[in-house]
Amino acid sequence: MIRKAVANVEDALEGIKDGMTLMLGGFGLSGIPENAISELVRLNVKNLTCISNNAGVDDFGLGLLLHKKQIDKMISSYVGENAEFERQMLSEELEVELVPQGTLAARCQAAQQGFPAIYTPAGFGTEVAEGKETREFDGKMYVLEKAFKADFSFVKAWKGDKA
Repeated sequence: MIRKAVANVEDALEGIKDGMTLMLGGFGLSGIPENAISELVRLNVKNLTCISNNAGVDDFGLGLLLHKKQIDKMISSYVGENAEFERQMLSEELEVELVPQGTLAARCQAAQQGFPAIYTPAGFGTEVAEGKETREFDGKMYVLEKAFKADFSFVKAWKGDKA
């Protein structure tokens, strides 16, 4: 059974291994699970795929993992203020999937609700839709996007409901 409440960050990251996919909450620097990220840095887990709105800045949050080259793939809605993220993306050291913000949120939500995919109008007629299934609904074109599957998800919380 999944434990929904843990005593500390070490317990929260129990079971994290190299090569996992992680979803991390937050927007910019607000609400990011910085304690979990710091513990990932300390554990030196590698080959991670991180799904998050963005990668923050160079010296805080996911930027710490990028500097240590612990992230192999970053899925986010924008590069933001992180020069290291931009450098690794442009030099192709880091695989990057940029996803429209609403689509990112919907793909995360779909995975948690058990849906394998969603249809979204975002990206139709652009490079985003290349090679993907498209379909018309009520006269409007949509792109099929697969739901995100993560091994762990982290959010920052002061207080949580155990249910």
